[in-house]
Amino acid sequence: MTNHLLGPDDLSSAEIEKLLNLAKEIIANPMNYADAAKGKILATLFYEPSTRTRLSFETAMLRLGGQVIGFADANSTSAKKGEGIQDTIRTVAAYSDIIAIRHPVEGAPYLAAKYSDVPIINAGDGGHHHPSQTLTDLLTIWEMKGQLDNLNIALARDLKFGRTVHSLVEALLKHKGNKFFFVSPEGLEIPDYIKEKIPADAIVETHNLEDVLPEVDVLYMTRIQKERFANPDEYAMFADACILDNEKLKGAKKDMIILHPLPIDKEILFEVDDDPRAAYFKQVKYGMYARMALIYTLLNKPFVKGYEREGVVAEGITAKCQNPKCVTNNANVQSAKWLFTDEARTVCRCEYCDWILKNE
Repeated sequence: MTNHLLGPDDLSSAEIEKLLNLAKEIIANPMNYADAAKGKILATLFYEPSTRTRLSFETAMLRLGGQVIGFADANSTSAKKGEGIQDTIRTVAAYSDIIAIRHPVEGAPYLAAKYSDVPIINAGDGGHHHPSQTLTDLLTIWEMKGQLDNLNIALARDLKFGRTVHSLVEALLKHKGNKFFFVSPEGLEIPDYIKEKIPADAIVETHNLEDVLPEVDVLYMTRIQKERFANPDEYAMFADACILDNEKLKGAKKDMIILHPLPIDKEILFEVDDDPRAAYFKQVKYGMYARMALIYTLLNKPFVKGYEREGVVAEGITAKCQNPKCVTNNANVQSAKWLFTDEARTVCRCEYCDWILKNE
C-alpha cells in the first residue's frame, strides 16, 4: 500500500482483505482502538458538500482518540481568494497528521499527494473515484454476503459520473469470478476507461433494471449526479430513469442486498426501506469502521513524501488532457504525464483523471 489512498489501484486484493479484517476487529473490540490515534490530527478539506463522508471520517478519527480540523465549505477558505490546491495542502499538512480531501475537480487528490508531507485520502474527486466509500461497500458486501468473489453485481443509474461505481468496479475486479450488470439510461453509461478493464464475458449492459434483477446478488443503486451537469435541462432528461420500487423487487432474489452510497434522491422509493434486503443504512455504519481501519493503517506506515501513479510513461506524448474536468485544466498544473496502464501498452491514460487519450 502507498502512503496515500487516492484510487482503487492503490490497494491490492491482499491489502483490501487486510483492511477489511482490521475493520472487523475494530467492530468486535472497539475499546482496543480507543486511543490508537491519540495526539494525532485529521484535516478534512471538503470543497464539495458532504454529510456522511465528512462526518464518517471525523467520527472515525474521534473514535480512534484523535482530533479533527478542517472545513466543509471552500468559500470560507483562501481558495475563495485564489489559493491553489498545492499551497493549501502544504499549509494544512503543517498542522495535521493525515488529510481527507473531497474536490469537484478530477485528479485533485493525486495532485495534493505530490505536495503533501502527510498521507492523503481521496474522499471523492468529481466523477472520478471515491476509494474510502469503496472500502465501505466491500466491508458491507463481505459482512452480508460472506464473500467478495463469484458475485453478480448490478450497478444502476448514473454510471458516467458515479465515482463510487467506478471505484467499486475496479476494486471488485481484483476478486475472481465477479460479473457486472451495468444499468443506466442512455447517455449515462459506464466510462470506457472502466469498461476496458473488464473481461467482455463479465459485462452485461442494459437500460432496464427489471431485465437483470433475477440474476443479481448485489444491487448498487446511485443517484443522478445533478451537480455534474452544466445544463439543468439535460439532468431533467434522466431524473426519472431506473427507479427501484417494491414491484420491481418481486423479481429479485430473496437474499439479494441493496446498497446505495447515499444520499438518495428519488431512485429508491421510501417503501423499499422496509424491505429486509435494503442494507444502505447498515452501510453507513460500516463506513465508519472502514475509515477507522484506513486511518489507523496510514498513520502507522513510515511516510515517504511524493506520489507517482503506477504505469509506464508514454514518452514523447505532450497532448493536453481532453477531460475538461481534469485538474490539469482547472488548476495551475503542468500538463499531465500519459501512462500506459495495460500490459500491451495500447491504452494511454492521464496520470490524474484516467482519461483515455484518443486520436481525434
